[in-house]
Amino acid sequence: MKSYALFQQYIWLVNTIHRYKKLTLDEINSYWLDTDMSEGLRIARSTFNRHRDAILDMFGVIIECDKKDGFRYYIYNAEVLEEDSIQNWMLSTLSVNSILSESKGVYDRILLEQIPSDGDNLHKFIEAMKRGVCVKVKYRKYGSQESKSAMILEPYFVKLFNKRWYAFVKYPEPNGMLFTLAFDRMVYLEVSDDKYAYDKDFDPAGWFRDSYGIVRNKDVPVETVIIRAFGHEANYLRDLPFHHTQKEIGKAENYSDFELTLRPTPDFCTPLLSRGPAIKILQPQWLADEIRRMHLEAAKIYE
Repeated sequence: MKSYALFQQYIWLVNTIHRYKKLTLDEINSYWLDTDMSEGLRIARSTFNRHRDAILDMFGVIIECDKKDGFRYYIYNAEVLEEDSIQNWMLSTLSVNSILSESKGVYDRILLEQIPSDGDNLHKFIEAMKRGVCVKVKYRKYGSQESKSAMILEPYFVKLFNKRWYAFVKYPEPNGMLFTLAFDRMVYLEVSDDKYAYDKDFDPAGWFRDSYGIVRNKDVPVETVIIRAFGHEANYLRDLPFHHTQKEIGKAENYSDFELTLRPTPDFCTPLLSRGPAIKILQPQWLADEIRRMHLEAAKIYE
């Protein structure tokens, strides 16, 4: 079987088990036979077990069998499919690619968003992370006509946010601070032969646990933010939460209240402002005052 067809089967299997939480192999096959991929043939147990091993190797997703519950299969580490993890991103991307590859007849009716990023630089940066070597970067900030002198930096991790890839780097010095560079503003990036020691205890996801976007400012304290969403906006917030800590704490006929716990840095104001009158900040008061001020400043432009 071609590799691409196997990928489609792996993706289908993970998505199906994740969707239904627990399924026997017979139940999996009942859904499988409804797909065009099956060609009317069931998944043999030996094939299913090989798929489980391949899914673990490729995506780090563990499919376990609960023998006490009728030999039903489930995702043992389902949390990796519910976070901003590489496993979730890979499976989502491959799922979309699978759908698009089968839609050649309607390509002109499928519109995508462009992510401005230099794929070559991203590839080099990740290669440097794997090799444990520094990168040499020349960078130009917005508003600057000239590039900074080339910098030797330690590549720590990358993050995709708002259609942009960002690199998080350190200067090669003791107790160096992490800072952020956008890939689309790199004039060039080269991989060096200079080794550096990555801190094995460093947790990139944990580093952003209390933050929104790509700004992590420890001078801004972690606070409880309560947002009231009016009308259909509540549905959008349920489907696409602002932050992983978001939870719904109240509901009325015309609005719902949501609670988040994070550092409300200035970049968090942007999505709040974009909702206009569809939301209202209830807490903290200083953030409500700041959003109000920014709305009034914007309104003055149109006077």
